[in-house]
Amino acid sequence: QVQLAESGGGSVQAGGSLRLSCQASGDASYCMGWFRQAPGKEREGVASIYVAGGNTYYANSVKGRFTISRDNAKNTLYLQMNGLKPEDTAMYYCVAEVNRLCLYEPLAYAYNYWGQGTQVTVSS
Repeated sequence: QVQLAESGGGSVQAGGSLRLSCQASGDASYCMGWFRQAPGKEREGVASIYVAGGNTYYANSVKGRFTISRDNAKNTLYLQMNGLKPEDTAMYYCVAEVNRLCLYEPLAYAYNYWGQGTQVTVSS
């Protein structure tokens, strides 16, 4: 079992920055990441990280603007979001997976553990 708790969402103008945090507890994860879902849109894998190796993966829509990282000592996952755009507006969820199969599809895997979500709103 993995418990996840996000923080750091909020409202910002286009071009601004936000940093999301996700405090994890419980079992160790192979993969962790961030998904988002906007009203009326499908859920999208934004970024993920292979916990042991540090390999990172990004959706094309955020590549070059978002950075995922993890502080293993604090068991905390981060998503630094720069150059935010109105289309980044969504509920952002922290995810984790203890099954190593997540390594094959880190942005599309059916993660078993989800946080409660944190809202990010970007105004133009």
